[in-house]
Amino acid sequence: MKRRDFIKTTAAAASVSILSAKTAFGATANEKLRLGVIGCGGRGPWIGDLFEKNTNTKVVAVHDYFQDRVERAGKKFSIGKENQFIGLGGYHELIASSVDAVAIISPPYFHPDQAVAAIEAGKHVYLAKPVAVDVPGCMKIVAAANKVADKQSVLVDFQTRNNEFFRGAAQRIHEGILGDPVLGQCFYYAGRLGKQSKRDDDVGRLRNWVFDIALSGDIIVEQNIHVLDVMNWYLQGHPVSAVGAGGRKARVDVGDCNDHFALQYNYPNDVIVDFSSAQFTHGISDLCIRLMGSEGTVDSHYGGDVSIRGKKKGWPGGNTGQIYQQGAVNNMIDFCASIQTGEYLNNALEAAHSTMTSILGRTAAQTGERVTWDELIATNETLDAKLDLPADGPELVG
Repeated sequence: MKRRDFIKTTAAAASVSILSAKTAFGATANEKLRLGVIGCGGRGPWIGDLFEKNTNTKVVAVHDYFQDRVERAGKKFSIGKENQFIGLGGYHELIASSVDAVAIISPPYFHPDQAVAAIEAGKHVYLAKPVAVDVPGCMKIVAAANKVADKQSVLVDFQTRNNEFFRGAAQRIHEGILGDPVLGQCFYYAGRLGKQSKRDDDVGRLRNWVFDIALSGDIIVEQNIHVLDVMNWYLQGHPVSAVGAGGRKARVDVGDCNDHFALQYNYPNDVIVDFSSAQFTHGISDLCIRLMGSEGTVDSHYGGDVSIRGKKKGWPGGNTGQIYQQGAVNNMIDFCASIQTGEYLNNALEAAHSTMTSILGRTAAQTGERVTWDELIATNETLDAKLDLPADGPELVG
């Protein structure tokens, strides 16, 4: 009898709830969730480390296109060469290994193929935002996640949605503390990101993926999605149209991403939202979501204060200064608990809607015209990165 079958049999004999063989981690005191990390740049190993420190998890396999990153991650987590996978298709080998779940922290361009492969293989998926860089990619993940909603967890890591003060604000808004929503404002101002390679070929593009529209989705999709997701959450829906502009003016030394956007989103019930972002600011870094209603205003900052002031009543809220790490840790704890209890999590649809809200803004800025949600869906445009890369990975120096 295989070890996991033995665990299931003895558990049944003891009249306790049992999980499937694919999700039975924790059935004994010494058993851990076996996690594979796909994407071993800066954030991937950090996420893996947080899983190990805050949940009953062991990182047992790693994948990245680049061998040097895989080797560093393998050393960090004491993983043998047999479970270190490289190259464009190496994630298939990781998924086929003995992992129970995968954390996908790769460039967003690869998320749909990697997430769907993991879901179809029966693995639980912890996925970095955004879920994709285009509408077809979003739809692909939602369709795959919906098929296994009662069997597997698919959790997209939005830290705001697992923070006590953002949750407190959302709850009160949905209970009507603001009255009728009228006008929204959200912005994401941040300094520029650092270049990872000086190469001007496709290997360099992949190292510098955050500056590449096809690989990242542009800054409005890869970064600014945080504030747009909260606006969707507060308003319990997605916009019906967007119009505005974006450009490259302050950061033009790498890639093709814009460094700023200024847009107007229109939501149902004639709610107008003013949005802007910049990824080059000096001395200013602020992620803010405000919603003004007939009875009150919510003022919420990622990494800052969240509060509600109203005509008749308000809410003092609190500070979210630790949200970047603690929000992720909260999601990890919930993710692991869902697998252990069989009460599976699936936020793929709302995550896809927030991703598509960002794509809607990008499309409006690219065309210079008002674009509706329905038009975005109908266009169904796919981004093709047209990468020309050795399939098994480049030289160590990249």
